[in-house]
Amino acid sequence: MTSIAEALRYAHDTLAESGVADPRRESVSLLAHALERDKTFLYAHPEYGLADEEKELFDSYLQRRASREPYQYITGVQEFYGLEFEVTPDVLIPRPETEMVVEQAVKVLAGNTAPSFCEIGVGSGCISVSILHELLAATAVAVDVSSAALKVTRQNAERLGVGDRLTLIESNVFEKLPGNTFDSIVSNPPYVPVSDFAELQPEVHDFEPQGALTDGVDGLSIIRRIVSESPRFLRRGGYLLMEIGFDQSPQVAAMFDEEVWETPDLLPDLQGIPRVVSTRIK
Repeated sequence: MTSIAEALRYAHDTLAESGVADPRRESVSLLAHALERDKTFLYAHPEYGLADEEKELFDSYLQRRASREPYQYITGVQEFYGLEFEVTPDVLIPRPETEMVVEQAVKVLAGNTAPSFCEIGVGSGCISVSILHELLAATAVAVDVSSAALKVTRQNAERLGVGDRLTLIESNVFEKLPGNTFDSIVSNPPYVPVSDFAELQPEVHDFEPQGALTDGVDGLSIIRRIVSESPRFLRRGGYLLMEIGFDQSPQVAAMFDEEVWETPDLLPDLQGIPRVVSTRIK
């Protein structure tokens, strides 16, 4: 019978050989998930012997991770803005930096009695659901070109108690959106240039949905559409909030017509990189 200590040693060596960045941490996390125990149990009981079915399940998780499949797709969940979101290979895995979009949206919408917003490219729903979870009087319309992604969003919205305030539409950017106007438009668009796509980590390049990462050209085409088409869907003084790539701030800032938009703010992430563009329509 394989013990916890033996399983962790084997997993560490397997993941290290496969190039996983933090093999010890990931080994512990995978085994805790397989055993449905917390990590404290693993450290406290290194002699615990895995039952056959537990070892088989752990081995399957380990082989998937060794192939560089993201940990989040193996477990099916990812924490974001203090909430647990279901994730599948149909949606981008939520990143910590995207929480900046939520923080800014909550800030600019909080003063409205009944704020409404629209999200372009909703994916897992992490942005829209988090905002709705914070602002109990808010409503939202969210669009995505992927029907599979919209199913994931719906599941997350309903499980987290905001499904009745979120309308989902299958649409390429604004194409199928009715003539609604909103207090804000938010988005984490596909901004990776196709020339950079092959250089991404295997976890990203080989497993996450390509259409959620890159527009297939320069990484700016969807951003251009959002900037040019948003004025039709924003109320006077409404905000546009978008996550952008680490080196895109000059190009993105230049897209905003000063006769239509206020001068955009480029909000830095924890590394000081301009990560979110925030501006209002005049």
